[in-house]
Amino acid sequence: MNAKTIAIDLAKNVFEVAVADRGGRVEQRRRLSRRQLVRFLGTHDPAYVVMEACGSAHHWARVAVRHGHQVGLLPMQYVRPYRRRNKTDRADTNAILEAARAPDITPVPVKTPEHQALQGLHRIRAQWMRTRQARINLMRGLLRELGIVIPQGARTALSRIPELVEDAEAEIPGTMRTLLFEVLAEVRDLEQRIAGIERELQRYARPESDARHLMQVPGVGLLTATAMVAAVPDPSLFRNARHFASWLGLTPRESSSGQRRRLGGISKRGNTYLRTLLIHGARAVLNRAKMQAKGDPSPLNHRQRWVLALEARNGHNRAAVALANRLARVVWAVWHHRRAFDAEWIPATADR
Repeated sequence: MNAKTIAIDLAKNVFEVAVADRGGRVEQRRRLSRRQLVRFLGTHDPAYVVMEACGSAHHWARVAVRHGHQVGLLPMQYVRPYRRRNKTDRADTNAILEAARAPDITPVPVKTPEHQALQGLHRIRAQWMRTRQARINLMRGLLRELGIVIPQGARTALSRIPELVEDAEAEIPGTMRTLLFEVLAEVRDLEQRIAGIERELQRYARPESDARHLMQVPGVGLLTATAMVAAVPDPSLFRNARHFASWLGLTPRESSSGQRRRLGGISKRGNTYLRTLLIHGARAVLNRAKMQAKGDPSPLNHRQRWVLALEARNGHNRAAVALANRLARVVWAVWHHRRAFDAEWIPATADR
């Protein structure tokens, strides 16, 4: 353990820095610019540098590591309770120092530039998907005001709207036709850009990569696998599979006191994007099992029989979320132990 701890409250231009000794007593406080902070980290003796895991934190963590420091990135939601009274830069550094001494707060792993680039691809794609859906909804709403109702579904809308716009007998004013053509062109352009990002994600999922290994798991496709690799540099950071599922917010929320124990719905904490992808994948697996059961139920594996029985008792949505929980645990096991996925494997606790 380093003798000194350096707490840095990150910002865009001015950074608050507090240096504490081994006992936690603050010995020095400084307000530094970006250049001054780089110089400070380069000239200071090796120390334990702690920051909140917020915007630009991974960049500054890599800068500190290059200068020989040990780095800890603390989750923001766990640092906040240590801040007393008013929020100031000084109070933030004090809170970071207090949180750094808590043994039950696990630091966030420092991401490499490649991991951040991969995560950036997903964020851009998600933004473009939302914009695409907003434009489709806009065209559907404008046509509905003219008495033309388009059925739900993006594919249906993108096939029907061009036909209506090109139909001279449709009661659409000329100005509206021109604008709809422009919005359609914008949607087509977004689709081409989204396809380009997906081709780039395919490059990351090369045959020997972790992402390709995770794609063996049912319900885990290109998007889920690459997003998982971008968010989790090393699966060994989690103690076990349940810890990983809990980090994703797929375990029950608990409210207990004394002899009373109450479990609610899932906690919905952690990475919302990853959790959404896993639940979508679980829905696909559940729907595939239902279709397969209608034909010949005998080839169903243990996991499919389990989720179909759960759906019969608790409904489709709860079964899909429960299956997402199991898929998260399977992903951790396959990834951590570097094993091939086995659909016929039955866990020891399957019937509990």
